[in-house]
Parts: sequence; structure tokens; C-alpha cells
Amino acid sequence: MVSKAKTALIMVDVQNDFCLGGSLAVPDGDAIVPLANQLQPHFSLVIATQDWHPSDHMSFAINQPGHAVGDVIMVDNVEQVLWPAHCIQQTKGAEFHPLLETSRVDKIVYKGSDRMIDSYSAFFDNEHLRSTGLADYLQEHGVEEIYIMGLATDYCVKYSCLDAAKLKLKTHVIIDACRGIDLKPGDMDKAIAEMRAVGVEIVEMKDVLIH
Repeated sequence: MVSKAKTALIMVDVQNDFCLGGSLAVPDGDAIVPLANQLQPHFSLVIATQDWHPSDHMSFAINQPGHAVGDVIMVDNVEQVLWPAHCIQQTKGAEFHPLLETSRVDKIVYKGSDRMIDSYSAFFDNEHLRSTGLADYLQEHGVEEIYIMGLATDYCVKYSCLDAAKLKLKTHVIIDACRGIDLKPGDMDKAIAEMRAVGVEIVEMKDVLIH
């Protein structure tokens, strides 16, 4: 029987396209890579997510004639922000940052592979039609407490935390091991408030590394 005391680290989208030089680079995104490496030995289970889009993904502005990056459109009655093409399957941009330590990663979770539905969360697509399998994986391994870090604070990190809270996981976000986009000024502050409102604990590196 796996111990219920297990904790998991979820590293969200530490990929080339979200780091310096990438097509959707998050400001200062590279700074979290050494932090991710420092955190990994402190957890029983380490999970990494990867955005894994087909080239014709509907969230890419280039695939929506007449629209530009940053526009918000409706797809199947769901709001969708349009992005530069990024993290296309089997491309360098979709690979993990080259300095990210991956030998400790127990599982990789792929998301966003359905061309018609975006998937910010590590757990579900944006319409909650399909699960990535992460929740089942955590349950199988006796994990009830998770720590989330990565890119970006106001999108994939936030939605991963909100879904984790709904799943009744004890959820912490390591806020100084995240970086945000702030597409609209104040988005990051709003994201932190939303996470806190559903019971997600906002912690820092020092809170984790003292254990």
C-alpha cells in the first residue's frame, strides 16, 4: 500500500517556447529552471506537463484568418485567447528547456493535443470534456497533496491549481517558482486572488526547502 503521506511536485510547461527565444516567451521564464531542479529532490513524485499542440490548433492566431495574437474569440461557446503558434508536437519549441533536470521526472502529462480544444490545466481540457489522466495517476500513487510551479502563473499554473482544488487535493503554488504573462495588467494579481479564493495555499521556495 502506497503511503498517503506522498507529495507530488507538478512542473507546468517548462518548455522552450515559453522561455527566452521561444515563440510565446514568458517574461523571465528561464529563471524558474534552476528552481525546478532545486525542488525536485524534495518530493516523492515529480510530474512534468507539456503543451503538445498540433500545428492546426485553433488557439493559434495564424489559424484564425482576420484575427491577431491577443484577440479573444468564441469556440463552441467558450472564450479562447489567440496565441502565437507554440509547442507544436515533435518540434524543438515543445521540448523541455535544455537545462531542466528530467531524470527525476516520474510522469509526463501531455495537454492541448486536440486541435479544437485548448488545455491550460494539467488535469482537464478547458471545457472539462476530457481528463489528462493526471488525477487518476495521483490517486493510484496515494498523493493527496501537491505543489505546483511553472509557466505561466495567470494561465496554465492558475487553471491547474483551480482544477486541483476542485478535485479536493491539498494544493500549494510555489509562487516565486512561477512567472506570468500579464496579457492585461493585473492578470497575475487576479490569478493569485482566484487561487487563494478556492483554498490554494500560496507559498515560496523557502517554505518548501526547509522541509
